Amino acid sequence: MGFGGVSGGQRRGHVLLLAGDAAVRRGGVLVAPGVNVAALAMVPADALLGCGVPADMVCLEGVRDPNTVLARLRVAVGAEGPLFVYVSGRLTADRRGRGHGRGRGLFVALAGTTAASVRYTSLPWEWLLGELRSRTAGETTVVVDLVADKAAWPLVEETGTLPGLAGLTGVEAFGVVGGPGAPGAVGGVSAYTRQWIDQLRRAPVRPSNVELHVLAAGSAGLAPGTLVVPSARELETRSVPVPVPVPVLGPGPAPAPVPVPVFVPAPESVAFAGTTRVVEAADAVTGAVAVVGTEDPRARLHALAVGGRHTEADALARAWERWVVERSGHASAEAVQCGEIRADLARMAGDFASATRLWTAAGQARLASQGPDAAEVQDAAAGALYCWTQLKDRAGALELGPALVGLLRALPSLDPDRLRLAERRLETLRTPAGAPHGSRVVRS
Repeated sequence: MGFGGVSGGQRRGHVLLLAGDAAVRRGGVLVAPGVNVAALAMVPADALLGCGVPADMVCLEGVRDPNTVLARLRVAVGAEGPLFVYVSGRLTADRRGRGHGRGRGLFVALAGTTAASVRYTSLPWEWLLGELRSRTAGETTVVVDLVADKAAWPLVEETGTLPGLAGLTGVEAFGVVGGPGAPGAVGGVSAYTRQWIDQLRRAPVRPSNVELHVLAAGSAGLAPGTLVVPSARELETRSVPVPVPVPVLGPGPAPAPVPVPVFVPAPESVAFAGTTRVVEAADAVTGAVAVVGTEDPRARLHALAVGGRHTEADALARAWERWVVERSGHASAEAVQCGEIRADLARMAGDFASATRLWTAAGQARLASQGPDAAEVQDAAAGALYCWTQLKDRAGALELGPALVGLLRALPSLDPDRLRLAERRLETLRTPAGAPHGSRVVRS
């Protein structure tokens, strides 16, 4: 959660980003911690912390001495303000069984750590836990993106979690741990970390840490068997407070952050005194109400879609989009983003026609406002093309093809192979069934 009650006058936040040793298998990089930290360091510290207090950021990469890491960790933990700790790299264990904690202890391998030098050249996991135990409740976030090697994976797999994290009072801990057989990251930013970064950059209102974790884990395409902390089942046991709704104001400057609708399960009796309660058509499907509030509903949308409740997810997304359009207009960045979210929900539901149409419309809208070289325009075009290639209905594909090809042609920096693929398919679709291969339909 963010720390909205922290005063920026006296206290400072602290961000500590630790890049341990890379995890490599047969020459392929499973996790590149230095790349992860470099990418995360480009995110403003206040976005990572979830508050606006002044903050310091320290990046540790290439460190070989665990005592150096411990000293930096103690400085960060000793700071009075909010703390964000990120750890990426290879998780290992003492093969000789004389580590810290229960049995063979876990370690975060540092630069130069080998199987024989684990106890002397890597950071004991218990050291990290021990320092975090002294933190003030509600002001600490820990995010890990790790790959366990063959020595550590049996310990992680046996417990189904990272030891000690759940027992840290007042610490929000999130992350993923891949196994030694995980697919390589090809030297780039890990998918889970990339999703955290993307959500922080693109969300009109900063999601809570829980929502960031759910969105990142759900969108990263994690390999089967990857340990997710906390898991979806663990999150289900947590009580999520209903946010206080905010009334919809008349014309005038929009407040910051811009409020967005929240979908809340309808309890037996709820009173929203002094607020505007917006009941949408989605109620008939979900038994829920759309409330104008300050929480981003995308985590709920994703949870519904992953759970196979696609009709409910679509109804909620449409209600959210209508609210945004009424407040900000069809051409607003928020409305375009709602369309993109609906496009991805349609893809997850297997409705590739709707997904293609929505992605194409989003690409056209972003092209008009951002230009052809913007990453968001390229992403929308790529999403539209993918969904269009999955569309088996010939008539539907033929209907949607021209607009998509027109969008692709307007992007000179796009991979030319994508445009050629779309043009060839559209030409094939226009060829009447039974016509000789390569023949074309001449249109007057």
